This record gives sequence, C-alpha cells and structure tokens, in this order.
Amino acid sequence: MKYRMIKCIVLVVGLSINMNAQSHYPGQHEGKLKLDDTKNVKVLGFNLEDVRLLDSPFKDNMMLESNWIFSIDAKRLLHSFKTNAGVFTALEGGYLAVNKLGGWESLDCDLRGHSTGHILSGLALLYAATGENKYKIKSDSLVTGLLEVQKALNQNGYLSAFPQNLIDRAIAGKSVWAPWYTQHKLFSGLMDQYLYCDSNPALEIVKGMADWAYEKLKPLTDEERKRMLKNEFGGMNDSFYTLYEITGDSKYKFLAEFFYHEEALDQLLDKVDNLNKKHANTYIPKLIGISRDYELEGGTKNREIPEFFWNTVVNHHTFITGSNSDKEKFFEPDHLSEHLSGYTGESCNVYNMLKLTRHLYGYDPQIKYVDFYEKALYNHILGQQDPKKGMIAYFLPMKPGAYKVYSTPENSFWCCVGSGFENQAKYGEFIYYHDTGLYVNLFIPSELKWKEKRVTIKQETSFPNVGSTKLTFSSTSPVSMPINIRYPSWAANAEVKVNEKKQLIKAKPGNYIVLYRKWNNGDTIEVSFNMTIKVIPTSDNPNIAAITYGPIVLAGAMGTEGMIEPAPYSNPKIYNDYYTYDYHIPSNLSNQLNFDAKKLEKSIVKKNDTSLEFKIKGADNILKPIYDIHRERYVIYWNLSK
Repeated sequence: MKYRMIKCIVLVVGLSINMNAQSHYPGQHEGKLKLDDTKNVKVLGFNLEDVRLLDSPFKDNMMLESNWIFSIDAKRLLHSFKTNAGVFTALEGGYLAVNKLGGWESLDCDLRGHSTGHILSGLALLYAATGENKYKIKSDSLVTGLLEVQKALNQNGYLSAFPQNLIDRAIAGKSVWAPWYTQHKLFSGLMDQYLYCDSNPALEIVKGMADWAYEKLKPLTDEERKRMLKNEFGGMNDSFYTLYEITGDSKYKFLAEFFYHEEALDQLLDKVDNLNKKHANTYIPKLIGISRDYELEGGTKNREIPEFFWNTVVNHHTFITGSNSDKEKFFEPDHLSEHLSGYTGESCNVYNMLKLTRHLYGYDPQIKYVDFYEKALYNHILGQQDPKKGMIAYFLPMKPGAYKVYSTPENSFWCCVGSGFENQAKYGEFIYYHDTGLYVNLFIPSELKWKEKRVTIKQETSFPNVGSTKLTFSSTSPVSMPINIRYPSWAANAEVKVNEKKQLIKAKPGNYIVLYRKWNNGDTIEVSFNMTIKVIPTSDNPNIAAITYGPIVLAGAMGTEGMIEPAPYSNPKIYNDYYTYDYHIPSNLSNQLNFDAKKLEKSIVKKNDTSLEFKIKGADNILKPIYDIHRERYVIYWNLSK
C-alpha cells in the first residue's frame, strides 16, 4: 500500500544523539518566506540581529564559542564530504595536509558530517548576533565546499559525508546509525545560512537535497516508510516544513508529512503519559515539527499534543535545573529521587525543550514558559561550557559528588557538542518578544533595536547577582505602546519606577507588569524583584531537596579530591566514556544536611552583596550557582534529616 497522509504524532526510539531544528520562529526573516506562519500566533520573535548582548557571562560564553569554531579549519570540516565524493583534498590521503577529526566525526562513524551542519548553524547565528563579517566569510567557505561536493557526487542533489547506502540500510530496516539524523543537521545548517547569512547558494544546495529525498522516498510503500522511521531520523519533518515555508513547494510539505511516525505516540493524543523508558531526545524534535505544522496549517491536534507533552515533561519529568532524563531516557513520572545518577540531564534535551518552549510561548504567552526557559538557560545551558577551553558537557549529573565532564577539542564531537555550537551563539533570542507592544522576558544585559517602532531599548543589569534591571529608551519621536515586563513566579514582590517615580503594581507573580504610556527619548524603567532562598523537595521524597535563590539553583561546591586525569575531560581512548564515567567519588563526601526544609531555608545566608555565594549556618558547606561551578565536584540534591 502506498504511503497515505496520516495526521498524528511521532516517536522514534533511538541512540544517543541530539536532534535540532532550524532557528526560525514566527515573525522572523521577513521577505524570505513564501508562506505566512504568523496567523496562528499571538506574539512574535525579533530577529536575532535586532538584539545585541552587552557584557555578561552570556557574552563571554558566546566569544569562547566563537574562538572554538574558528579553531576548526574548514578543510577539516569538509574532509569527510570530499572523501565520500572522491574530490581531491590533499596528497598522501590527507596525512600531509588535513588533520582528520575524531570521535563522532571520524571517517568510520555513521554520523560523520553532523558537526559541519551544526557549525553552519552556529556561524549563521553568530553572524546575526554580532554583525561581524568574519562569520559569513567562514560560512561561505563551507557552503562553497559543499556545493563542490554535491556537484561531484552528481546524484540528483544528494549530499552527505557518507554514501547513499547508509540511507538504503535505514529504508531496508538494517543496522545503521541514524543517517537521516545527520542529514537533518545539514538541512538545518544550510537553511540557517540562507535565513541569517542571505546565502542563496545554501538554499539551492538544500533544495537539491530535498528534491533527491522526494524522488528517493515517494515510491516507498507505507510498510517501507514505517520500517525506515524505526531508525532515528532527527527533525526531518521540521526541516521540510521550513523548506516548504521558504519555497511554497508542495513536494516539501509531502516530505514533512512523510516523516510523521505514528507508531509510538498515539497515546499522547489521549493525553496519556507514556514516556517511561523512552529515549527522551527522540521525542522533542518531532513535537517541534508538529508545532511548525500548526504555525503553517493550524489544526487543534498540532497544538494540543505539543502542549500536553511540554506540561508533562516540565511538571513530571524535570529536575530542578530544567534538565530531564537518566541515561538519555525518561523514567516514571515524579520519580526524580530514584534517578540522581551521573548520567542525568542530556544537554541536547534542554536545547530542544527550549526550542519547543519558544514555539508554544508564541501561541500563548504565559509566564510558565518563560520561567522554565530561564531556569533551564541559567542552570543548564550557561554552565555546560568549560570556561577555559570552551568544551561542552554531555550530561549535567545529579549524583552527589559528581562533576561536569567536558568534551575534547579533537576526539569527541558528540551530539551535545554540536548543539553547543548553537546554544552559546543565540542567547539573545528570547529576551524580548512583541505584538503591538514589547514583552521583556529575560533579564540579560542587551540592546534591542526595534526597527518598526524606530526605538532602541537598552537593558542594564547584573541579574542574578542583584534582583533588578533597568531599561532605557532611545527614539527620535515619542512612541505610545504597552511594555510588558515579566513578573517571575519565583519573585516574592516587585517594585517598579518610571523615570525614578514609583508605580502602583496590581499584577501578581506569574503575570506581566503592564506599563502603558507615551515613551520619550531618555525614559527609564527600573524593576526590582525580591529573590528568596527556597528548599525544593523532590515530588517523590520530601527528604531529598534542592536549594534555589530566585531561579538559580545553588549547589554545594565540594572540591577536587579524587579527580584523576584527564578529569574533568572525557577520555577519548575509552569507548563512550561519558556514558560509563567513573567519578571516583570519595567515600567521605556526603550530601547529608541535619536540617529540615524550613530550618534550612532560615539557615542559609549570603556571604556578601557582590556575588552569589552562600553559607549554611552550623555547617561547612559553601553554596554557589550550579552554572558557576566548574572543574570540581558538587551537590545539587541534599539528603535532609527527618
């Protein structure tokens, strides 16, 4: 039986790889889209180029990421592609000229080439976030090389670092490591090059790849399609919806719906949590794809299913840091205390949950979406990059006494390394949103240029070291509009001043503070929130708890005893050591605190007013933000006395 369009949701149970989506949201990239994706949303995103980060740890991370991307020569990133196509690269098989990449980019890894796709996205985002031409120059060198390979292959538009027979193996149901996943990385990176870097050659390459896919897949029977989709395929549906939006070509809509994997997620249609033991990050991109379908075509299910999934994951499967999963899999809902292992919190899961959050927020701008985004951004993403070398941690371990294990520059290139090339480049993407007015969601030093309103808004803050922020307006003429400032759910109270005059606040935490007036050049808004210490028990065990200060998770800094080289880095000589890592936790390291929750909250004091460092009265433990603990052991969850 030939493939028939079936409207439902998707699951693939797969291996340990990440699946990312194009960095496009409704309201962006005007003039580059044939279809309208704004008709089903309430608030719109700004283009990344409209927001510039000011000095902060976020900007520091972005610059560190930039340095790493530039340290990887384009010849190395293209080597596996050229080898696959028989394109000349260097004498003596490349030994004299090309230092080959290792790990998941080695020439005998089925996923080879995925990092090039990520880096194309990372460079595009860096170009948008900074406006610096060096990112476009490197991008163009990669796009030019890939175009050369595509022409040399001469296979109806096919492009990859591996031969087509890996795709054939997936279609036949034979053992192969996720070739469509890797294709998705290339699709995403090339479309980001078009959307952010105005690269028409990148668009032509990806259209050729999609045309090849159409001819390859259209003849398959429904049985063959379902068999192929048992192999992890990343966010191919999202990629094809995006290409459909860019071009208006119905072939790409067909392909997006072709990658609809109905086998595993039917229960979510009935709002049943069936996530236990499922590979967590296989789910999320498919839900992003469904969200893209909703933005283009509407449909109640296309909205309700991702919303149910998001609420289920955030409320029942998520650690205090905004992370989820243990050894990459969901577990029974509300069983967090049983899964405080050294392999929790895959970074790719958080990356994709933040993407899904942005899509859902556009439909219904509730504070819960921003609160989660802030929690995951600060406590996971910001702290997963090694501040010395820019390497990325695969997991955020919840195991008491563990530490972050970072990738290596030459021999890792894990999935979370790939998403890391993007994470650190796009911190400006969710700070501000808009309809007829402005939404201030995150308190990150930045400057927004709202071209349509002819206004610039500068945000100055040392948050979260202080619970306040200041907005300053610059404009050539007065602008009448509402300014919606998030009143976080974690805030005990708030104070707002406009031009140093205190305002009456009627809003409650978990809503927006709405300020409507005619804004003039030089006007200021100052907002202060009361940040408090809270002890948050796990849902299944009131004696296992984490400590927060506002949205920030405070962890115990536990020193470096027993950390053996190459710690805190992965050992590439050991097969997938990030997945079997022995932390050599000292036997005397304890996460026991002789307090109950209420007494503990009252016993934590800030050491000084200039930094987020706390001490527990009557104990030796020093607490710091988990994002600021590197190269040493820590404790996130404590065992409290009964």
